[in-house]
Amino acid sequence: MARAKISIIGAGNVGATAAHWAAAAELGDVVLVDIVEGLAVGKALDLRQAGPIERFDAKITGSSEYADTAESDIVIITAGLPRKPGMSRDDLLAKNVAIVGEVTKQVAKYSPQAILIVVANPLDAMVYASYKICGFQTNRVMGMAGILDISRFRAGIATELDVSVEDINALLLGGHGDDMVPLVRYTSVAGIPLSELLSAERIEALVDRTRKGGAEIVSLLKTGSAYYAPSAAVIQMAEAILKDKKRILPCAAYCDKEYGIGGYFVGVPAVLGTNGVEKIIELKLTENEQKLFQVSVQHVKQLVAQVDKLL
Repeated sequence: MARAKISIIGAGNVGATAAHWAAAAELGDVVLVDIVEGLAVGKALDLRQAGPIERFDAKITGSSEYADTAESDIVIITAGLPRKPGMSRDDLLAKNVAIVGEVTKQVAKYSPQAILIVVANPLDAMVYASYKICGFQTNRVMGMAGILDISRFRAGIATELDVSVEDINALLLGGHGDDMVPLVRYTSVAGIPLSELLSAERIEALVDRTRKGGAEIVSLLKTGSAYYAPSAAVIQMAEAILKDKKRILPCAAYCDKEYGIGGYFVGVPAVLGTNGVEKIIELKLTENEQKLFQVSVQHVKQLVAQVDKLL
């Protein structure tokens, strides 16, 4: 049985680390692509030489040619400029629309049946740009965001309570940014509602830190942005799709009638399987949750309007 083929566009920190997670989990053969001559080839060779130590047999190829990605099952687009201190995700819009647009054209040319997962920021707008350019069905285009945001929230809760991250479940909605909507009433620790374990003030502090999680890391690194957790998150999505796990994972998925959104990619819980986004899970929101969600969606719509002007 042939292995799945996973192509990762962009051999920077996120892309190379995603290749690492994918190879270590033996999800399939990995093709790492970057326009910088030698970068992807060198990182792929280094990772392949870790195989005997970590005992994985995935074939890892580095290239600067998109032809090497032909007939991929999944393509992960990490190419794009990272945030720097003082930059918002929105500041990256124009430059990354151009980068993601060109990447998507090449990906669609060589792998017209692939499922695309976009990681570049501003996330919700980049997914939309990729979708408009590739012309794929909406279920085969999605963005990584919600898993990362929830992981940050879960990590914060685990630290606060001094418990295992494995026992924490959480959900969120909305765009990937400061106006994301963590759903505290759906957050539990070993089935125990978070509100039974922490005060409202401590929960709000954790929510606030989650919203600003990316900026916190950017301010500390000074020359780049987060990459361990983002790359792990996108590979969790890839695994759910390649193994047809039907996992309910939050991601930037296309919503039309769902939540009354009207045709935009926003963060929602979705069932991920062989066909990509197989179902959107619609939750009954409280009045306050609905209000916050609409603010987030409105921000996504504003970004998309800017994208349309650039395409």
